[in-house]
Amino acid sequence: MKILVIEDEVKTAKFLKRGLSEAGYVIDVAADGLEGLHLAQEVDFDLVILDVMLPVLDGWQVLARLRETEQKALVLMLTARDAVHERVRGFELGADDYLVKPFAFSELLARVRSLLRRSTPRPQDAIRMADLEIDLLRHRATRAGQKLELTSKEFTLLTLLARRAGEVLSRTLIAESVWDMNFDSDTNVVDVNVRRLRSKVDDPFPVKLIHTVRGAGYVFEAEP
Repeated sequence: MKILVIEDEVKTAKFLKRGLSEAGYVIDVAADGLEGLHLAQEVDFDLVILDVMLPVLDGWQVLARLRETEQKALVLMLTARDAVHERVRGFELGADDYLVKPFAFSELLARVRSLLRRSTPRPQDAIRMADLEIDLLRHRATRAGQKLELTSKEFTLLTLLARRAGEVLSRTLIAESVWDMNFDSDTNVVDVNVRRLRSKVDDPFPVKLIHTVRGAGYVFEAEP
């Protein structure tokens, strides 16, 4: 799932990006309200984490403009302002939740997961193919009942492939979706990580799920 963090405090933005990436989400960051509004209108995010005190456009303005459009992303407001009327203002403008700074990352992550579970349409809780099961809420995967020891990026990569099962995904799309990077044709980061993922997901099992499509990319489907 893709989350946009609109936060001008560099330290907080890095903290959120690292923590949420480790939890398996794909994160984009904007440092001011105008840049954040533009990104939120151009990209299909599942959730926007929005600071209130921002340069150029403040969080209230960004939220109001988002709700004037067809943009349906959930919005979690972050602010040091904890007065009741401030929180009420956020909800009246269309915020879905509100968290006061300073906050514990564990609480923020719990709120993110709760919001995404309650979103409409309800996101999948699990993806299953052959004897593989990916538990999206608990961020773990099993094959034939055996737990797969995956890094957060490997879990994100596996989830991307599984969500788009049967579709050939290019290396460029995979690099952008999992590593949030423009693909450099001189690098082999995608191939290396797919190989590592295969060693855990496919090699020990007779039915292979990750297949190379020569000159095109990778496809996820069950083949003996």
